[in-house]
Amino acid sequence: MLHSQTPPARWLDLNSSAQKVEETLQFLKQAGTFDFPSLPNGLFSAAAGQAHDFELTGYQNVWVRDNVHVAWSLWEGNRDRPRAVRCLRALLDFFQSQQPRLRGVIEGSTDPAEVQNRPHIRFDGRRLCELTEKWPHAQNDALGYLLWLGALMAADGELALQPADWESFSLLIHYFLAIEVWRDEDSGHWEENRKLAASSVGSVCAGLSALLDLVTDNSAAAAALAETSRPLSIEQLADLLQKCRQALHEILPLECRQSDPLQHRQHDAALLFLIYPLNQVRDSQTVQQILDSVAEQLTGPIGIRRYNGDSYWCNDYRQQFTAELRSSDFSEDISNRDRLLRPGLEAQWCLFDPIVACIYGRRYEQTGESVDLARQVQAVQRSLGQLTRPEDRFPPYRCPESWFWEQGNWIPNDITPLLWTQANLIQALDSLQRSFKLRDENKR
Repeated sequence: MLHSQTPPARWLDLNSSAQKVEETLQFLKQAGTFDFPSLPNGLFSAAAGQAHDFELTGYQNVWVRDNVHVAWSLWEGNRDRPRAVRCLRALLDFFQSQQPRLRGVIEGSTDPAEVQNRPHIRFDGRRLCELTEKWPHAQNDALGYLLWLGALMAADGELALQPADWESFSLLIHYFLAIEVWRDEDSGHWEENRKLAASSVGSVCAGLSALLDLVTDNSAAAAALAETSRPLSIEQLADLLQKCRQALHEILPLECRQSDPLQHRQHDAALLFLIYPLNQVRDSQTVQQILDSVAEQLTGPIGIRRYNGDSYWCNDYRQQFTAELRSSDFSEDISNRDRLLRPGLEAQWCLFDPIVACIYGRRYEQTGESVDLARQVQAVQRSLGQLTRPEDRFPPYRCPESWFWEQGNWIPNDITPLLWTQANLIQALDSLQRSFKLRDENKR
């Protein structure tokens, strides 16, 4: 049966085979679902929109976080490691320009409370330069992601770190110490109200852990870190990691335990990333608490809410905001946007079901339990069901950022396709293919 004649959510089920997953991957590849257009320097704009007013969304710019997730998907699955490394190389090149900002905070000459003084995590990828507009750059998670994948690639021998990169890494560690990152309030994954968030602290843990493994196992790497303008020892790095892990332990399984109602958050889908791909939550009970929280509190009819009360792309968003305002900086006052939300009509994001699939897929590889495979299949079915349809305002089989409620219907939002969603979906399908192969081998 041709894929085009069947709803995507029904393409795969528990009776499918690894070959059927491969056919699905090839079909979507030919349909353009997995196109990852990059800038000449190897960076990826956040989205690949082609609408006449696409640039008003701001998603033609580069986010550190999105690029790391896209590069990870290309690197981890051996799909295109050279492109992944090229992307990280360009991110590190840009980050060299952020060294003065790191030094300013470290030396006390600039105040990190003014977020424009912090290293910029959203920038002009074409010119590899900062954007002039105000933005909530207090995003420790993005810095942790960069350190994490950069160190992993270097440890694997794929990425050659230059002296300037080691200088950036050293300054970044001293910056974390200066802001006391284990207790620092940042805007995090969703670039909104600043709080002490588990998803941010956990991302920093991932970066510190990867760097510590690199310098512990490689004497040349340890020497390179020790030879920077602000030398660092393995002991200093380990001590900082321990502080962050303790802070993370005290927050989980919540996203934020602070009592201020504008900060406190029990359920947040960003916690999934601490399980996969960052592998910073390994305790089975905590992993299950996060999965249950997302399933019971955030999962909607199409996608998964970032958090309850999320007003970004809420009901009738295009009618309530001009194109210029839709992706504005709401980090200092989100109340004007929140007042528009009708509870239950938060945007249904497409990032998360693929990550849930990867988590259950990894668990199935470890346990062989049929219930884990069933949950993995269900998450993949939901992920495929989020692809655009022929009747939508985009080409079919594209990966939206989210589906939102407009005039009584769920439709894809303007940020379609989002490369981060594509990256997660391809990993989910890769994971399911491995699971089916393992299942069939175990039957022999």
